[in-house]
Amino acid sequence: MKRYGMVIDLRLCISCNACTVACKAEHGTGPGVFWCKVLEKETGKYPRVRRLFIPVLCNHCADPPCEKVCPTGATFIDENGLVQVDAKRCMGCSACILACPYDARTLVEEERFYFPDTPIPHGVDELRGQKGVVQKCTFCAERLRRDEVPACVEACPTSCRIFGDVNDPESEISKALREERCFRLLEESGTDPSSWYIRWKPSQRP
Repeated sequence: MKRYGMVIDLRLCISCNACTVACKAEHGTGPGVFWCKVLEKETGKYPRVRRLFIPVLCNHCADPPCEKVCPTGATFIDENGLVQVDAKRCMGCSACILACPYDARTLVEEERFYFPDTPIPHGVDELRGQKGVVQKCTFCAERLRRDEVPACVEACPTSCRIFGDVNDPESEISKALREERCFRLLEESGTDPSSWYIRWKPSQRP
């Protein structure tokens, strides 16, 4: 079975938020809903201060706690090893939000738009009618079915994101995992996340 994953090179991220905007444009998420965002961290002391940018999204864990606590089976692992949410089965109990250690999920209590009754961009109706349900990054599953990469990967101007099948030893992501110093967020949580990061500075753990 495939296992899709992503490697993000922190040395290349410039916090332009092209990934954030591309995600919103692709899926038409509402105001205040971000499946993809960039965190910022400042290190050092004046005058030697540096800023680190950390893109975050759903990690599509191989052992996802969100799936275990879902009372209706709305959260499930699909044929590509991706953690997805079936909006028709979600009851909005927020158990998965509490279980996720990555703050990657959002409960959308009401359908809201940036302009009256109009998702952005116009015509993107993927989430139309969804309210009282949990939403999150899907790794752009619909794009994968068209043999395309996720929107955030395509939009990144510095190509800091590497996406592919971790179980394919010849894939670009597998080569990056072998050749680079990578780490995963909150590995101690035991979720086996599918997102890795290339260290910003070899001698300093972010």
